[in-house]
Amino acid sequence: MIRRNDGTVEPGICETRDMVSPVAPRPQDQAPLPTTPDDLPIPWRPVSSKLIPVRCLSTLITCAPPIVAGVILALVVSPWWWWLAGGFAVICALTLLLIPRQVRAIGYAEREEDLLIRKGVMWRQWLVVPYGRMQYVDVSAGPLQRSRGIATVQLHTAAAQADASLPGLVKAEADRLRDRLAQAGHAQMAGL
Repeated sequence: MIRRNDGTVEPGICETRDMVSPVAPRPQDQAPLPTTPDDLPIPWRPVSSKLIPVRCLSTLITCAPPIVAGVILALVVSPWWWWLAGGFAVICALTLLLIPRQVRAIGYAEREEDLLIRKGVMWRQWLVVPYGRMQYVDVSAGPLQRSRGIATVQLHTAAAQADASLPGLVKAEADRLRDRLAQAGHAQMAGL
């Protein structure tokens, strides 16, 4: 602070013995820093909505046997089994209600040096995969995915725990992304 001859104090300037230097601006004067990748000005690309029926059908296939077994046991053995069948039916219904929102929350963004992947509704997950750390990129599609024309891109990195997957891409986009990531990974590795 500098004291003027008239007794006023000028804020924002720090006085040392031989020099006067500006003080850093106060935090309230600055724009807030982004706290998540969603706050960054990045064009996120969503996955295909064809993933919704694939996940719904997969959930029904998984939930159907316990529900059917519970109903059969309730009819044959004891009415107590209705609770088990009803519990599985409620869990299945809640899962089916959440699937569309989960699929809409999946997205990716290609940047110059890395690929960003976001997932999750309640527990958000953001993955940053540097192109130079990728070992190989795999495209896979199970029978349900193939029937809808979508695939999953699996990224394998140098760290085994950092492997990332991107489900629900249209097959042509999955192939394009695989080629782009392989090319970018090779270029980044060549620079090392």
